[in-house]
Amino acid sequence: MANQMDSPMIEARGLTRYFGAFVAIKDVSFSVPRGQVVAFLGPNGAGKSTTMKILTGYLSASEGTARICGMDVASQRLQLAAKLGYLPENGPLYDDMTPVELLRFFGEARGLDKTTLKARIDEVTGLAALEAVLEKPIGKLSRGYRQRVGLAQAMLHDPEVLIMDEPTAGLDPNQIRDFRDNIGRLGESKTIMISTHILQEAEAVADRVLMISGGKMVFDGTPAELKQSGSLEEAFYRLTDYGDAISASTPQDQGGEV
Repeated sequence: MANQMDSPMIEARGLTRYFGAFVAIKDVSFSVPRGQVVAFLGPNGAGKSTTMKILTGYLSASEGTARICGMDVASQRLQLAAKLGYLPENGPLYDDMTPVELLRFFGEARGLDKTTLKARIDEVTGLAALEAVLEKPIGKLSRGYRQRVGLAQAMLHDPEVLIMDEPTAGLDPNQIRDFRDNIGRLGESKTIMISTHILQEAEAVADRVLMISGGKMVFDGTPAELKQSGSLEEAFYRLTDYGDAISASTPQDQGGEV
């Protein structure tokens, strides 16, 4: 039991991904223990989304391995689905459905019984503050509310690990504050990884910061360690390279987005 508790909940070993001749990420390695909230930082195009998609099984690695809750992402994806909640940036939603219809649909698809599903819908709609729009078509919701629907869907099955890509995109300051409060509560029982390029987000919610630039890991430590020699902005500028970020933002023509 002790070994299970001590094993990493998120683990990347030598992750590399090519889009044609373009190297999106190269030899990315880290591990995240149970109960830690990690901010995954980097400039736009640095490889954050590519790494997230590999960790969640939406994209295969060209080299290296990824494990969630001890399970190999490439070979055990179906078993992993019960343990992992994923919120992609601007994730697809069914515009003709209402939030409550969407949550029922995904809950039934995951095999939740009616009693459990009702309880989980009540729980996640409260966490995501969706009560006011539960019966409104998703296609008519603001970007902020759509993001909240995505968050509720990611949490619906009460996963042990939550991976979120730019989760505060489109939220107003009040919604961002509520999101941070929710992450603080969820972090008491779950392992959470949040991809962002907003430095204040990392400082506000994270126990630990991982930073990537030009597809390579350049920092692993606490928010306090990141800003030891100056502000977060100064540390970000020092550790990232603008030229790498520009070159890394071009693989969309190669069939992918980093």
